[in-house]
Amino acid sequence: MRTALVLLAAVALVAAPAPVPAADDDKIAVPARSYVTVQEKVSVTDPATGRTEVAMVPKQVPVALTVALEPKKTAVIVCDMWDDHWCKKASERCGELAKRAEVVLKSCREHGMTIIHCPSDTMAFYKDHAARKRTLAVKKVEPPKSKDLPNPPLPVDDSDGGCDDEKPAKQHRAWTRQHAAITIDADKDYITDNGGEAYNVLKDKGIDTVLVMGVHTNMCVLNRSFAIKQMVKWGVRTYLVRDLTDAMYNPKMKPMVSHDAGTQLIIGHIEKHWCPTVESKSLVK
Repeated sequence: MRTALVLLAAVALVAAPAPVPAADDDKIAVPARSYVTVQEKVSVTDPATGRTEVAMVPKQVPVALTVALEPKKTAVIVCDMWDDHWCKKASERCGELAKRAEVVLKSCREHGMTIIHCPSDTMAFYKDHAARKRTLAVKKVEPPKSKDLPNPPLPVDDSDGGCDDEKPAKQHRAWTRQHAAITIDADKDYITDNGGEAYNVLKDKGIDTVLVMGVHTNMCVLNRSFAIKQMVKWGVRTYLVRDLTDAMYNPKMKPMVSHDAGTQLIIGHIEKHWCPTVESKSLVK
């Protein structure tokens, strides 16, 4: 028999996080969500002897935070929000996300944040775009050595490719550009699909924080060279915009939950193991 009592100190930490003052006009106070590890007191009874012992074990619990973003030191990375996808339902959801993302990106730009568009495999389409040329003109720097971090398995099985179409098409490169609903400001923005180039922009502009939005949460958003895992490994303060992302998850695969529930499981996984998350509404003026 096991009974668990969370330490009072841990409860206090989760229930009453200290807010970040928003008095500084150069900063934006943004609510965030993450997990912290606390020590839990567990009573374990040996059924053979009836003897009970108390042990302390680590446990991850959710925590609400308020983080301060300095717009001039913050970049938004738009991950793989393409014009099309081999999975039609994924393409439809991305189209809807793109429309919502456009409003948020406009506000972030007005705040003074830097927008880095990262539609992988489409650099040929943008070879003459001013935002692509601006990226290539940035001074190259050597990124720091990547931190050696644990890489826990995902809470969903996406080994089938993650498509939830009734009859999924054969996987192929269906995209040619970023979704047209998202504006690329020729005078201010950057375009790349390379993590090294993205890091060059961060260092050139003195940026220490990135907000990642886009698709797909369990694939590109985590694993691209410009996305969450690599940025965290380089020591960049990273946040996922959790309501502007979507997973590649088929409900017919484990844990056999709805597509939206699968996306939420992956967001929780990111909060536990990689970085906090924020909502887009806190970024809109």
